[in-house]
Amino acid sequence: MGRKKRIFILSDSVGETAEHVVNAVTSQFSLTDVEFHRNPYVNGVKDIEEVIMEAKEYQSILAYTIVIDELKEYLDRRAAEENIKTVDLLNPLTNAISQSFGKQPAHEAGRIRKLDDDYFQRVAAIEFAVKYDDARDARGILKADLVIIGVSRTSKTPLSMYLAHKRFKVANIPLVPEVAPPEELFQLPSNRCVGLVITPDKLNEIRKERLRAMGLTSGATYARLERIVEELEYADKIIKRVGCPVINVSNKAVEETANYIMEVLKMERGT
Repeated sequence: MGRKKRIFILSDSVGETAEHVVNAVTSQFSLTDVEFHRNPYVNGVKDIEEVIMEAKEYQSILAYTIVIDELKEYLDRRAAEENIKTVDLLNPLTNAISQSFGKQPAHEAGRIRKLDDDYFQRVAAIEFAVKYDDARDARGILKADLVIIGVSRTSKTPLSMYLAHKRFKVANIPLVPEVAPPEELFQLPSNRCVGLVITPDKLNEIRKERLRAMGLTSGATYARLERIVEELEYADKIIKRVGCPVINVSNKAVEETANYIMEVLKMERGT
């Protein structure tokens, strides 16, 4: 009876990609007598030696997705010394992309996992911004990376969504004279809050346009200059009480304000 057959699946990350490829290929064969063994996080010579020592005991193939050149070379050399077949699952496509598109690979282990983590962090931040938009739930204030406060039509929601795409969890609170802001706002460290201000004339223009877009008369209280001044004075008192940084958004695009906010956050956090 010959030695048992085993396919070792090596990866410098979790190894899911390598395992999927191996399963796709081996499904084309009737390999009832072959064992599969996944070895994740192969990041050093010691890890490779452990696999080599075990693989020597079997009729083996080493299929791997390792991107660090030094480790690949070491693995191929040691496997050849022990007469073990190796298959680099990434190299053919990597070379094809490099040659066809004139790009060089990063050779960074676990890069796809980092990209996945980045995606899920962004999704979580967007869901957070939607859930805690417009003070819908005050519990989000103390959970947020940043809280944006200001009167209506100062771009709080667009800013929250823009920053969410940068993986910041943002809540926003409208400041209205008739509605007291949540007490949680005053428990928040001032470096986790930003107040938005705007000139009365600019806000008057924005609100009139908003009313026209909704098919309403531009003379409504919402757009009256007297009402706007009252709201801005009230907001100024709240912002001063919180003690947070202030941004005048009168002539700023959302992207410009967001970039400024991110710079403020970096300075406040010392990063």
